[in-house]
Amino acid sequence: MGGAEAALVEILAGIRAAEPEWKLDLIVSADGPLAAKAVALGVSTHVLPFPASVARLGDSAAGGPAGNSTRRLSLLRQLLFASPEVRVYAASLRKMLRQLAPDVIHSNGFKMHILGAMAKPSQVPLVWHIHDYVQARPLMARLMNLCRRRCHLALANSNSVAQDIRAACGNTLPVQTLYNGIDTTFFSPRGERLDLDSLSGLPAPDPLARDVIRVGMLATLARWKGHEVFLRALSLISPELPLRGYIVGDALYQTDGSQYSLAELKGMARQLGISDRVGFSGFVDQPAAAMRSLDIVVHASTEPEPFGLVIVEGMACGRAVIASEAGGAAELIESAVTALGHTPGDAAQLAERITQLVTDPHLRARLGAAGRATVERRFNRTRLAEELLPIYRAAMTAP
Repeated sequence: MGGAEAALVEILAGIRAAEPEWKLDLIVSADGPLAAKAVALGVSTHVLPFPASVARLGDSAAGGPAGNSTRRLSLLRQLLFASPEVRVYAASLRKMLRQLAPDVIHSNGFKMHILGAMAKPSQVPLVWHIHDYVQARPLMARLMNLCRRRCHLALANSNSVAQDIRAACGNTLPVQTLYNGIDTTFFSPRGERLDLDSLSGLPAPDPLARDVIRVGMLATLARWKGHEVFLRALSLISPELPLRGYIVGDALYQTDGSQYSLAELKGMARQLGISDRVGFSGFVDQPAAAMRSLDIVVHASTEPEPFGLVIVEGMACGRAVIASEAGGAAELIESAVTALGHTPGDAAQLAERITQLVTDPHLRARLGAAGRATVERRFNRTRLAEELLPIYRAAMTAP
């Protein structure tokens, strides 16, 4: 699952625990892990597949000249509001919503923000839960602007995203920040660990040598996640230090050019001369166990991160975390207290931070303990439900 889907699972779990009598319905465009986890929580799940025209909607070409952007907006508006497939889908969604008779509709992705606004019954409040920067998707931003008056409130997963929503949609759309929550019993310092060396095809460290400090990134292979920066940072660290690096994850999306392949990253490690010090595990379905297998968790995004879920997860597992200080990610840490920060894209500075933690076990332990305490206080799913339920109740009673 992506970060927005993982956040939604925590919302469903938090509401289910806080209000066990509430009836929760989830409408998804495809069956998969999200639907399975929702069913396991006792959520009634309904699959309403997107037609091909809706599934293709996106801003993949949004970076072109302004004239092309205007033309694409016209085509996208025509596709969205005039396409027979979209009209049929919106009608099916409207019918399903009327049958379910919700008190509140909570949409969780850009396409459903728009389709939800088109399909919702007139008296039912719609809450947009926005997990990404709107202005980074110019075409979708304009469509959301067209539909904003049908939305009661926009929730943002960070103050950085909230500011972006206000800039994109103006002051007529109320916006409130709601930080994501996680299951702090699952992401915990205690529990199973993975053998990352075996998964990566690396030999076990020499048992007579100094204890190896394991430093890793857990992320999809999107280029902006900073894998190249991480590898360059490792290449700048003295090979005399007892450390190994790990890249945990694989390509998640099918967008050409937007992500690395594992083969590309392995080739990069060879060119940097660090193949013997870096392991590539591929996809793992046990992120908490993978984090517990590390001593240091690195977040290296080169672009502002809307939230940065891996930062919170790493802190919850009691690991020393190094975070890229930009966007919403910078709001999650207190630098040098709960984690170490570094400038996005600065491989030399990241190498310094890694070296600092590798050589200072007391600092690693202090950051790990402080990070865990912060997550228990600020980012647990119980807090999430406590903040979200009053928002729902206010929406239901609004004139």
